[in-house]
Amino acid sequence: MEHAGENEICHRSDPVYCVERRLYNQGTLQEKLHKKKKTYLPLRQRIANSCSCSSKKAKTILYSFFPILTWLPNYPVKEYLSGDIISGLSTGVMQLPQGLAYALLAAVPPVFGLYSSFYPVFLYTFFGTSRHISIGTFAVISLMIGGVAVREAPDEMFYITSINSTNSTNLDNIKARDDMRVTVAVAVTLLSGVIQLCLGLLRFGFVAIYLTEPLVRGFTTAAAVHVFTSQLKYLLGIETTRVSGPLSVVYSLIAVFSNITKTNIAALVVGLICMVLLLTGKEINDRFKKKLPVPIPMEIIVVVIGTGVSAGMNLSKTYGINIVGDIPTGLRPPKVPDISLLPKVFVDAIAIALVGFSMTISMAKIFALKHGYKVDGNQELVALGICNSVGSFFHTFTVTCSMSRSLVQEGTGGKTQVAGTLSSIMVFLVLVAIGYLFEPLPQAVLAAIVMVNLKGMFKQFADIPHFWKISKIELAIWIVAFLSSVLLGLDYGLLTSIAFAVITIVYRTQSPQYRILGQIPGTDIYCDVEEYEEVKECPGIKIFQANASLYFANSELYTSALKKKTGVDPCAILLARKKAQKRHAKELKHERKKKTVLKMTNEMENSVKHEVMSDDLPINGKFSVAGAAAQDSSPEELERFVMPETNIHTIILDFSPVNFADSVGVKALRSIIKEYEEIGISVYIAGCNGSIVDNLTRLNFFEKATFRDLLFPSIHDAVLTSQLKGSVVSQGPLDAAICSPTP
Repeated sequence: MEHAGENEICHRSDPVYCVERRLYNQGTLQEKLHKKKKTYLPLRQRIANSCSCSSKKAKTILYSFFPILTWLPNYPVKEYLSGDIISGLSTGVMQLPQGLAYALLAAVPPVFGLYSSFYPVFLYTFFGTSRHISIGTFAVISLMIGGVAVREAPDEMFYITSINSTNSTNLDNIKARDDMRVTVAVAVTLLSGVIQLCLGLLRFGFVAIYLTEPLVRGFTTAAAVHVFTSQLKYLLGIETTRVSGPLSVVYSLIAVFSNITKTNIAALVVGLICMVLLLTGKEINDRFKKKLPVPIPMEIIVVVIGTGVSAGMNLSKTYGINIVGDIPTGLRPPKVPDISLLPKVFVDAIAIALVGFSMTISMAKIFALKHGYKVDGNQELVALGICNSVGSFFHTFTVTCSMSRSLVQEGTGGKTQVAGTLSSIMVFLVLVAIGYLFEPLPQAVLAAIVMVNLKGMFKQFADIPHFWKISKIELAIWIVAFLSSVLLGLDYGLLTSIAFAVITIVYRTQSPQYRILGQIPGTDIYCDVEEYEEVKECPGIKIFQANASLYFANSELYTSALKKKTGVDPCAILLARKKAQKRHAKELKHERKKKTVLKMTNEMENSVKHEVMSDDLPINGKFSVAGAAAQDSSPEELERFVMPETNIHTIILDFSPVNFADSVGVKALRSIIKEYEEIGISVYIAGCNGSIVDNLTRLNFFEKATFRDLLFPSIHDAVLTSQLKGSVVSQGPLDAAICSPTP
């Protein structure tokens, strides 16, 4: 019986409880418990049930595959429609300039950015589970697509001499290059969509957990560096060859600065003016977002002004400023992507698929938590897979969730994906009606839009001091993700950072915290003795805890830490015993030799004495003493001599943090029990959950029936049992053996 109110830690006003029960180990507890009988259907019956179809099951599958059916029939028009319209229009005016700008990152003509802002956005309305995210072009994904397109279709392959050259042959080469890059981008999009679709259908949505937040933030910060570098040439109005792969950032900067004297001042001025306007607009929107009914659409304003000024002043011919160029009116007919390219872009497609899904599910979960609904990671994979794979037949490149547009879509009152549909309709109207009006738009304006939108990503450098304070391992993941992605490229950088994140998981499991627990007097609560002053160790008992599972990777570390923390190493004690036995045997041998010499000497003296017939010759006293000392030691004396003293009689292993154990871990556990038994120390295991007990049963830990009696449901049961055992051995009073005071 425990009386918590008697302890000085507790106060009279605190609630107390009193429990009186018998002590349990696993064996006695199992006698009291009766497992429920489970009926298992035959395999044939289970297959038949899974393949059978009922109206309810069909409806569930249909609703899970088409989430729009769960909310559209009950759409509250009066409450939601006005907010969705405003949100859709606000998001649509951002889709247009970003679609044009991010197409440059993808190394394809701007019109393909508009295609990617229409088809996938419309499809997501039917298949997505998030009500607030904005699907479409995104800087990071566009840059990854562009890296693959440039690698497979570099400028050198088409003998392009100058981007602005009016030579008909050069123009034909540029068109051939752009067509090839579109083909590559579409192939990557198809494959990444198929990968996402397959992962979703196979319920592999959990893969996103390996893209931990520090990894994603470090990766996107590195992507921002890549994007910013790639846009410098458009801002400065100079011509350089676009590169991809390892050290592409370094090569791009070298190319830009080596041609810095060729800067087009007019393009630079246009770009800087646009950047100032965009930054001013974003600052106003951030400061007065509660007072403004909708954010000021500075991006579309800048695009309209830039297009008007360029057309009115003929900036392309007068100052040689690069412009967007041809934007064909209408939609292209569908076309099957080039499947022969798929083997070449397989690794890139995997990286793009994972990054795209990671960005989508992270934003979707944020909004779902804020507005009180659920998103399904597997269905999000299916939705993205359909958007990308189907969209690739209509000349789109890979899309994902855009953070900036999603914040606008949610912040302007959007309630459902009706807002996303309206934004895609706006893009559609531009494509079929007024797309040609944007042909005079300077590329410097689009570069300014891209660079300003990187502001949020560059703010992520503040993560470094943040992670330094909370977790050095997460800081290491961030830095590795950033540096590897900057230096090796986004594809290899992502794979490297994922591999490093997995290594940190292994490191954490192999480097758990080891503790010796003690009791809060008068309670059944056990805490770290090194952390709290009030916690006291029970005499003769060591309680060992490791906050990790016991398996092949850390079983040796667990055993070593146990010996170090408890201060009892059975191997060392047994070795000391053997050495002491050898030393004692050697001394006994030496004593026997002396005894033999003494006997021979006495016989000689007796012989001399007999010969001289003299009774006055004394016996040498030292031989008599030596003979007395040569008596064999008693067994008790021998045991004390060869056995180093230790006051520990029980070691308790706290298994409450242990989630699983494998065969190697169980062998280590058996070895621990056996080694400590050899030196007279009992080992108890406490706090095993049901799955651990099942693991131990399957791995034949309980081959010896007595091992089941070593398991206890709680530390306190194990402590009291060991104290009772100790009191019987010492034949002392029971109260003296119990660590916690009794009334």
